[in-house]
Amino acid sequence: MTDLLKKWVKTEDQQRLFSKAERLAEKAGEVAAQSDKEASFSFELLHEMKKEKYPSLTLPANYGGENISLYTFLLLQEKLAEGDGSAALSIGWHLGVVMELKDDQPWEDTDFVRLANEIKANQVIVNRAASEPATGSPTRGGIPETKAVRQGEGYVLNGRKTFTSMAEQLDYFIVSAYVEELDTVGWFLIHRDLSGVKVEKTWDTLGMRGTGSDDLVLENVKLPERDLVEMKGSQKPSPKGWLLHIPACYLGIALAARNKAITFAQNFQPNSLNTTISEVSHIREKIGEMDLKLIEAHHFLYSVAQKWDEQPVKRTEMAGDLAAVKVSVTNKAQEIVDLAMRVAGGRGLSKQYQFEKYYRDVRAGLHNPPMDDAVLQILAGNALDG
Repeated sequence: MTDLLKKWVKTEDQQRLFSKAERLAEKAGEVAAQSDKEASFSFELLHEMKKEKYPSLTLPANYGGENISLYTFLLLQEKLAEGDGSAALSIGWHLGVVMELKDDQPWEDTDFVRLANEIKANQVIVNRAASEPATGSPTRGGIPETKAVRQGEGYVLNGRKTFTSMAEQLDYFIVSAYVEELDTVGWFLIHRDLSGVKVEKTWDTLGMRGTGSDDLVLENVKLPERDLVEMKGSQKPSPKGWLLHIPACYLGIALAARNKAITFAQNFQPNSLNTTISEVSHIREKIGEMDLKLIEAHHFLYSVAQKWDEQPVKRTEMAGDLAAVKVSVTNKAQEIVDLAMRVAGGRGLSKQYQFEKYYRDVRAGLHNPPMDDAVLQILAGNALDG
C-alpha cells in the first residue's frame, strides 16, 4: 500500500520526529475505542506523550523544545490523527497555543517564560477556554459572559466555558473574561488546582468524543493581577498559521479511512465473486478517487505551510490562503471518508470495523473554526472589494 503521507517527510530531523508521531499514533489507536466510549482523553496516552516530550515540540530550543516549523507540526499531527483524530486534535490545541505565544508574543516575556519553564520541566498541558453556551464560537465575536471583577490586588472570576478540549487533563486554562473595570476582554492564566476551578462532565457528542471537551466551571476563582496575561486588542490581529493543525487532523482521519478501505478491499471476497472486491471496477474507481482527493489536499496544505515557513514577510497576506485550506481540506476529508464507507458497504456501519468512527469524527471538522460560510465571505470580499 502506498504511504501517501511519508512522501512529505523531507529531512532527517522530520524523519526523527515523524517516528515519534508514529509511535504515539500506534498507542493512540490502541486506546481510541475506550476514549470514544468514555468520551474522555486517555490519561495513559497523555503519559506516553509526556514521555516522548511531545508537549514541548513547539517550544523554542532554549526551553527544551524542538522549535518545529508549521510544516513539521502539521506532518506530525496528521500522522497522530491516523491513530486517533481525537487525540491529535486535543494535543494540537496545546501545541498550537504554545506556537502562537512564541511567534505572536501577545504576553509579556515574564509570563511566557514562567509557562515555558513549566512545560520544559514537567511537560504541562495548556489550552484556551473561550467558547460559552450563550456566545458560541469566539470567532463570531461574542462578548464572554465569564466576568472578572477587581478585588483588592487581584480579580475574582465566575463563569462557564464549553468545548474545553482535554479539560480533565489540562494543567492550565487560558480563560477569556470580560474585565469590568477595564470594559474589555482579557485572558487569565488559571491553574487547575485553584479553589473554585472544576470540570463538569458534559461532553456527549456524535464524534471526536475522545477529546473530552467538557465544561470548565469557575466559581469565585481568586487570581493575582499577574495572571491577567493578555488583553483583547493589545495586538493587531494577524493570520494564525498554527490553526492549520485542524485540517491536518481531519486529513489524518481521512487517510486512516483510506488505508482501512484498501485493506478491506484486498481481503473481502463475497461468494458471488472469484476474487476479492479489490478487482471490482467501481471499487477501484472509489479508491482512485480517494487518492486523487488526498493528493490534492496534501499539496494544498503543505504548500501553504511551506510558504508560511519560508516567507514570513508574506504572512500578513495569507489569511485567505489559510482559511481556504481549512475549508477545502476538511471538506475533502469528508468526501474521502464517505468513499471509504462505500467501499466497505453495510459493514462500514458496524462497530466491528473502524469506518463508522472515522465517519463520526470527520464530521466535526465542519464545526471547527473558521466555518465555511465565514471563509467564503472572506474570499468573496477579496474578489469583489479587495
